[in-house]
Amino acid sequence: MNSFELDDLRSIGTPVDGKVPAGDPETAWPTRKLDYKLVSPLNRRKFTVIVVGTGLAGAACAASLGELGYHVESFTFHDAPRRAHSVAAQGGINAARARKVDNDSLARFVKDTVKGGDFRGREADCFRLAEESVRVIDHMNAIGAPFAREYGGTLATRSFGGVQVSRTYYTRGQTGQQLQIASSQALQRQIAAGTVNLHTRTEMLDLIVSDGRAQGIVTRDLVTGEIGATTGHAVVLASGGYGTVFHKSTLAKNSNATAAWRAHRRGALIASPSFIQFHPTALPVNSEWQSKTILMSESLRNDGRIWVPAKPGDDREPGDIPENERDYYLERKYPAFGNLSPRDVSSRAAREQIDSGHGVGPLKNSVYLDFRDALARLGRKTIEERYGNLFSMYRDATSEDPYTVPMRIAPGAHFTMGGLWNDYDQMTSIPGLFVGGEAGWGYHGANRLGANSLLSACVDGWFTLPYAIPNYLAPLLGSAPLELSDPAVTSTLSDVSGRVDLLLSVGGTHGPDRFHRQLGEILYAGCGVTRTAEGLTKAISEIRALRGDFWSNLRVAGSGNQLNQELERAGRVADFLELAELMCVDALDRDESCGAHFRAEHQTPDGEAQRNDQDWCFVSAWETAKDGRHIRHDEPLSFTAVPLQTRNYV
Repeated sequence: MNSFELDDLRSIGTPVDGKVPAGDPETAWPTRKLDYKLVSPLNRRKFTVIVVGTGLAGAACAASLGELGYHVESFTFHDAPRRAHSVAAQGGINAARARKVDNDSLARFVKDTVKGGDFRGREADCFRLAEESVRVIDHMNAIGAPFAREYGGTLATRSFGGVQVSRTYYTRGQTGQQLQIASSQALQRQIAAGTVNLHTRTEMLDLIVSDGRAQGIVTRDLVTGEIGATTGHAVVLASGGYGTVFHKSTLAKNSNATAAWRAHRRGALIASPSFIQFHPTALPVNSEWQSKTILMSESLRNDGRIWVPAKPGDDREPGDIPENERDYYLERKYPAFGNLSPRDVSSRAAREQIDSGHGVGPLKNSVYLDFRDALARLGRKTIEERYGNLFSMYRDATSEDPYTVPMRIAPGAHFTMGGLWNDYDQMTSIPGLFVGGEAGWGYHGANRLGANSLLSACVDGWFTLPYAIPNYLAPLLGSAPLELSDPAVTSTLSDVSGRVDLLLSVGGTHGPDRFHRQLGEILYAGCGVTRTAEGLTKAISEIRALRGDFWSNLRVAGSGNQLNQELERAGRVADFLELAELMCVDALDRDESCGAHFRAEHQTPDGEAQRNDQDWCFVSAWETAKDGRHIRHDEPLSFTAVPLQTRNYV
């Protein structure tokens, strides 16, 4: 290694308890719900719950708690709840409703999810996800999500990666947007009823912890710059994932890690931060100055075929390459699943083709997703009905017509399976701090199956947090939220103001985007689709050097007492620079390959990920000490319904 060894980077702490009910994981959720303490309807208005984020998890949680009668303070940095990033999800939402006669079932859903996550998630969580999935579809359908339907009126489904059945419900390529609209309407109903107080254009910058409990947040008004505090009996973070740490990602530019990372620095453990999903059907980077990548829904792989020229460096137009000179490499390597192989497998396979000289396009950094055969078989009208808006989006972004030439796609940083660690009740290691959606780590293990993200956010928001939070609140009956004059509040406000002043006072010569761009380049090279000990060690050294440069050469124009997007970005990049180091430490520490975490030192002779269940069958839950030291706490994992096995998609 460079100037440090692994033991210089991390120490081992005490194990953590996921608090999963003992016994059969299939009965864990019904058992736990029956054990939960309740709050009487007459007492619910006496409790204040703070919900940060208005995506599917946050909007659902706030709307549900408001409907039940709790007082909710809802926060979003957007100008309206419906602008949350859940709108960007395209292809669909899974459910084990088993309406097709294709031998799907709840047990098969669990098996696919546990196996798809390469046995690095909680088995009991996957059972809850499957069980509540049926209620989610029925609920979202009831509140107005316009799901696609079959000719007879039943809800239509299609397939997604990692499964061999049809369990994905969809609204063309706008599923996230339509679910978000329905959830936002439910939230607005509670705002109108007075149970939810909405704060727009307001960003959480810290967590208030008093008496060992989360009791409020500190925020900055993005319009006026005013820094203030809000206190409550419990806090829910539903602030999304941190994929934008890579700079060029499929996420919106405003997506960030600050809310979760500030909670982490107050003591909330963060689980498996290196488990990053690279989506196999993102658009390739075409310019050094490109600000982000664009997602093309995985649903396209139902009818599109992925291929590269069999001959390296083949510069011919795709239509000029005959069938026998094309390599449909997913169909060749994984015939049982073909183009619907899981995302981690598909992304690695695409990267192998690109790195071996088979890449296509002007920069040779992509592969083809071709609809020629589907158009010939089904006709243009059917393809337009299924994917029309996605094809239009591709044409608008590239000026190429996917009806006549293949799409070009490449792996891009997308979803974070890692996130704030939480127990089975969705509570973090800080009592009173709950987490929902992509901000948490639950369900997905080391790889998320397509269409399980919208589902997990909805399950958390509509059908898990509204049960778990009252169980925490019940013993607090009679207590009041912290006074704004409480020392815990004033000291946290002082910390935030000091950090803002520090960002403004560096007085360097470069804006925050320059450092973010450099950080993304470091992470793609060292902590990307493939990782090595050497590459991760180098990345850690480079991140530390970049962080030093940031705090020496950052320039933030303007002041903190006004709308200042440079200041917003600077704070987020400062947090990314800390998070990125922990991501690389986690990836270096986990000396195995599993799911999206592919260590080149640990692969089978045919290049597949090689797990080490004897030494690494646990969740890494990290603490960052005040002096910056990284401390790993382990939560052991066990599998009874889906026994440990080597993943096989052949």
